Amino acid sequence: MKSWNRPEIPSLAGSGPVPVLYDTVTGSLQPAVAADGVAGLYVCGITPYDATHLGHAATYLAFDTLTRVWLDAGYEVRYAQNTTDVDDPLLERAQATGVDWRQLASDQTELFRQDMQTLGIIPPDHYVAVTEVIEPVADAVNRLVEQGLGYRVGDDWYFDSVAASTGSSWTLGEISGLDRATMLALSAERGGDPDRPGKRDPLDPLLWMSARPGEPSWPSAMGHGRPGWHIECSVIAERYLEIPVTVNGGGSDLIFPHHEFSAAHTAALTARPLAAHYSHAGMVAYRGEKMSKSLGNLVFVSRLRAAGVDPRAIRLALLSEHYRSDWEWTEAHLTESEARLVRWVSWAAAPGDDDSLIGELRTLLAYDLDTPAALATIDRHVAHQTAPSPAALDAIDALLGIRLR
Repeated sequence: MKSWNRPEIPSLAGSGPVPVLYDTVTGSLQPAVAADGVAGLYVCGITPYDATHLGHAATYLAFDTLTRVWLDAGYEVRYAQNTTDVDDPLLERAQATGVDWRQLASDQTELFRQDMQTLGIIPPDHYVAVTEVIEPVADAVNRLVEQGLGYRVGDDWYFDSVAASTGSSWTLGEISGLDRATMLALSAERGGDPDRPGKRDPLDPLLWMSARPGEPSWPSAMGHGRPGWHIECSVIAERYLEIPVTVNGGGSDLIFPHHEFSAAHTAALTARPLAAHYSHAGMVAYRGEKMSKSLGNLVFVSRLRAAGVDPRAIRLALLSEHYRSDWEWTEAHLTESEARLVRWVSWAAAPGDDDSLIGELRTLLAYDLDTPAALATIDRHVAHQTAPSPAALDAIDALLGIRLR
C-alpha cells in the first residue's frame, strides 16, 4: 500500500549524537543504538474509521522526530507501519453510517496520508494494510497452534499466554510491568474479552476470528476468518524489518495489551524479542478527557487545515509538549504557536553566520527528544536577534521539520 510523499530534509554538516530514549520496559533512559548503523522502527498505525486527530498526530510526530535525530546521527532508518483496515470498530462505524467498510477504510486512510504529508511527517518505508497480509498472519497463527500455543474456543483461536510464558523468552507482564488486576481491567477496556467462557486464561488474546455472518472474511490455513489484533503487528514487523527492531513505538495506550502480546507472539514465532527498545507517546486530552474516537472529543488535523491554519503552527503546537507527557490541548496551544511561527519567520528573513544553534538543537533532541527545550532555545536566539546562518535554519528544518525560508 502506498504511503505519502517524503518531505525534503536538508543535509547538515557532521553528525549529531545517537539519541538516548526512555525505554518503557526498563523505566530508564537508554541509547537507541543500532550496532550495524541501521535502525529499525515499527510504529503501530491507525484503525481508519475516523479522521486523524491531534492525539494521532502527536504520536506520529514523536517518531518522526526520532527518525530525524537518527538520520542526523548517520543512521539508515528502516520504518514499517501498519493500518488496521479491518477491525470491529471500523465495521461498526461502517454499519452505523451505511458506508461499505472498504470504502470507509480507503477514504479515512487517504485523509490520514494527506494529514501526515501536510504536517511533514516522514513516511514509513513499508505502509502495510492488514488486508494485505491475511495469508501470512493465518500461517503464523497456524504455526502457533502447531507449537501448542494456540487453542480453540468455539470457532475462534486464542493464544495460550501461560504456556507461552514458560516456553519462550517472553513472560506475561514483561513489557508493561503491570500487575494482573490492572492487566485484566485494561484488557476489558482495550478490545480484549477476559470474560469469554472457555478461555484457558482471561488474559489470553484472540489470534484468529472465524467468519461471522455479514462480516468480511478470507480463506486461509485457519479456515475462513480474519486476524486478531496483536498478531497483525508481529507478522508485519517480522515480514518487513529485521527482528528485533531497534524501537517499537506507539501511544502509551498500546503498552497493554497490544505491545505486550505482539511481543509475546514474536517471541514464540522467532525465539527473539520483538524490539530492543519500547517507546511510547503520552495521551492528549481535550476538555478534560483523553482525546479518543469513542468519547468523540476530537480535534481533527484536517479541520484545522481546512480552516487555514498553517501546518507548521500545528506542528509547533505539538512539539511544544514533551512526547512522553500526558497533556491537554487548548486553543492557546495554537494561538501561541501561530505567534511563535510569525516571530521565527521574521527572524529567519535576515540570516547571518551564527551556527551555534545547530549543536544546541542536536544535544537537546538527542536527550529523549526534548522538543520543548529545543523550541525554547530557538526562542532565545530569536529574542536576542542573533543572525542565524543558513545552516542553522537548515537544522531547524532537518531536526524539527519547520521550514522558515
